[in-house]
Amino acid sequence: MIYVFKTSVDSKSKLEFANVLIGELLPNAVWNFDLEDCDNILRIESEEDINEMSLQNEIFDCIELE
Repeated sequence: MIYVFKTSVDSKSKLEFANVLIGELLPNAVWNFDLEDCDNILRIESEEDINEMSLQNEIFDCIELE
């Protein structure tokens, strides 16, 4: 399944943190960020169910887009 999130990842340090976090939470997923998009889009392809609550943290916010 493909999930799309609007995020507040807008800097290299947030991007590095997000990549580590997602890698730990979803080791079998494939993801990428589009920081050129005005919504700093995160796309995740995963067989696991994912919701924005599972990605919540103190460094960046994310909201699932429908």
